[in-house]
Amino acid sequence: MNIIPAIDILGGRCVRLYQGDYEQTEIFNDNPVDVAKKWVDQGATKLHLVDLDAAKAGKPVNQKTIEAIVKAVDVPVQVGGGLRNYAAVADVLALGVQQAILGTIAIEQPQLVSDFSQEFPDQIIVGIDARDGKVATKGWLETSEVLATDLARQMAKFKVAGIIYTDIHRDGTLKGPNIEALRELATVVSIPVIASGGISSITDLLSLLALETIGVKGAIVGRALYTGDISLTEANQAVGQGRWQDVPPNFGSSTFA
Repeated sequence: MNIIPAIDILGGRCVRLYQGDYEQTEIFNDNPVDVAKKWVDQGATKLHLVDLDAAKAGKPVNQKTIEAIVKAVDVPVQVGGGLRNYAAVADVLALGVQQAILGTIAIEQPQLVSDFSQEFPDQIIVGIDARDGKVATKGWLETSEVLATDLARQMAKFKVAGIIYTDIHRDGTLKGPNIEALRELATVVSIPVIASGGISSITDLLSLLALETIGVKGAIVGRALYTGDISLTEANQAVGQGRWQDVPPNFGSSTFA
């Protein structure tokens, strides 16, 4: 299972939100590029970037910072936040980003996701962020009536590279991932699922590792890495993943590398 450090960018800084609340922001570093280098030095095989300003504004904001990170590290980078039209997706991929993460448009304009998946094969991921099982949009500021499992089925039919599932109530809380929701989601699709939200310990990661056989192929870890609750090096060793270990098939230049 692949452990992917999260770097959330707000106002050019590396931050973490509590349950997606922009009013509950904690700044961890003024330079996201330095943070990216740190995680790669500790064995990260991929980085997960979120442009929080863009998620709120509905258009890319921190492009320069994202480009600087891509140029500074030698591992794949996936980016989400505010990617709601063709230009935004094409522009972020042109920066050297390996995969673009789509969220809001999966609900509002699902056909666009299908179109993007065909034009940019293996480069489109859908982020399904759920609150009480229903999909949230617009930087988690709104909640739809669409069930996460229903959206997952639709996106799998569009042949997206994978799904990132976030339980908003767990995000930034260090209360552990929603194992049952992940199990339910992974069993309704045949594409990789990446867990996100609430991961607080190596024990949590081992619980997720038990779901690998049904499709949970990775875990995005945020706050726990920044607080020191999880050591990236030790976590990689625990799940048998890391830059200096054998990387399983489909974790290379495509899908969740």
